[in-house]
Amino acid sequence: MKPYDIAVIGGGAAGIMAAIRASQLKKKVVLLERNDAIGRKILITGKGRCNLTNAADIATFIEKFGKSGEFFRTAFHTFFNADLMEFFQSLGLETKVERQGRVFPVNDKAASVVEMLKKALEENGVEVLYDSRVKEIRPCAGSLLVATEDGREIAASKVIAATGGASYKATGSSGDGFAIAEKLGHKIVPLTPGLVPLVAKEPWMKELQGVALENIRITFEYGKKRLSSDVGELMFTHFGVSGPLVLDLSSQVMTILKEHKEVRLLIDLKPGLRDEQLESKLLHKFKIKGNIICKNMMKDILPQRLITRFLKLLDINENLRTNQITQAQRRAIIRTLKSFPVTIAGSLPLEEAMVTGGGISIKEIDPRTMESRLVPGLYFAGEMIEGTAPSGGYNLQQAFSTGYLAGEKAANA
Repeated sequence: MKPYDIAVIGGGAAGIMAAIRASQLKKKVVLLERNDAIGRKILITGKGRCNLTNAADIATFIEKFGKSGEFFRTAFHTFFNADLMEFFQSLGLETKVERQGRVFPVNDKAASVVEMLKKALEENGVEVLYDSRVKEIRPCAGSLLVATEDGREIAASKVIAATGGASYKATGSSGDGFAIAEKLGHKIVPLTPGLVPLVAKEPWMKELQGVALENIRITFEYGKKRLSSDVGELMFTHFGVSGPLVLDLSSQVMTILKEHKEVRLLIDLKPGLRDEQLESKLLHKFKIKGNIICKNMMKDILPQRLITRFLKLLDINENLRTNQITQAQRRAIIRTLKSFPVTIAGSLPLEEAMVTGGGISIKEIDPRTMESRLVPGLYFAGEMIEGTAPSGGYNLQQAFSTGYLAGEKAANA
């Protein structure tokens, strides 16, 4: 069989875009996908709506990826959010920008995104081999051989590995690519869960399962340092905390937990009010509702199911009348409204995370091309590469951008 110009491993966002771009440049491309369909993980992003990208500028994107941000600069300059929206528009899928710059398809259907990508693969003549799980890549006579578990060997001048991370295993992201890359000599930065719910030490978390908090701010304290969020949402679970604010800072918290056994989470339940404003508000309530029991007075301040636990933490009898609350108790209420404490001891496992932290060391990949510095002709794209960002479309744009760059550079090499 005549060798392919380019073999792409992985039918996620990065792999699909790499295959499309390489085929646009008139290369013979084969895409190997271990599942029986492409885009499994795309279907569940954005709660099934698919948060494609973010409308933020490149500087913001680079900042969101932290230490790895600068590595992605060329990829973002080559193919960025406006390019991605124009790409989908050319296929017949319009997009819209929502709060915090998050970009979604107008019809709110992730399935439409996958359909359009499948259409682009077909229109550009990419051969897709389903149920093809790759076990090895090895150099051979000036090309690269891709060996699958069912005994097939595919020769290609260039190979683009875009197998994803090791989170959401049901979508096919089993971490196979890391083992393949390691066998070729690549260093794998230890994998950690990213965008993942956090586990709390307090046994009473089960009481609060399902309680949602809006317009709050969270701060993680470790030693003398603090890590704070913007204002947003949090959800209590039977094991700890989740929600956008928690997920966005979870990668950093997991890094902190490598050095600290526990991290203190403080929830500011009233970030819009200063202590003195809260005190004035409480004094007014005490004055007009002096005969009402404490737990009923608190209904205007906190969700019903949080009140009992809140008062227990302060050792205040929930049936105490408001006019019996002492000055010390009032100040304790204010203090706890501004810093409701939870002890974070870990997270759900990597398999439960939305993205994978760690991965192929960026030191071993050329940021201008996505080519391996160790194995000529081998390129990487997407979540395999070290570095993650908060939610909001940043990680999916990274996959599309690095896939596009890898496809283009592999085709032109």
